[in-house]
Amino acid sequence: MLVDGEEPPAHREVIYNLEEERMTAEIKAKKEPLPYNAQQRAQAVLSIWTERRRPGEVCQDLGISPAVLSHWEKRALAAMLKALESQTRLEPGPALSPKLERLLARQALQQRGRMAKLEKRLAKLQEPKSPPPTK
Repeated sequence: MLVDGEEPPAHREVIYNLEEERMTAEIKAKKEPLPYNAQQRAQAVLSIWTERRRPGEVCQDLGISPAVLSHWEKRALAAMLKALESQTRLEPGPALSPKLERLLARQALQQRGRMAKLEKRLAKLQEPKSPPPTK
């Protein structure tokens, strides 16, 4: 039996479901992007590249859109290419500035001078000593 103003149970359930859906939609609308760290993003991208998982699975598990996942893949590939680029200079020209070349040349001369002094000293030390005078 229904009291005045009370709705039948089926109608009450429909209203409850509508309110729950509206609240869920509001929460999803306010939901900010999930902050995944670099390692988590790399694992997601690698799981696709190694064909362990499908992109749809990754998107669903992480709650991200396919566009976000695609962006992660593009960034990962660009970073990998940059990291593997040759580190050598490709443009012609002197490898060192003239000032640095002069400094290195000066240090090399000083080093050679020190070596010459050390060689002379070593030669003196290696000379046979004369016997002490006898009395």
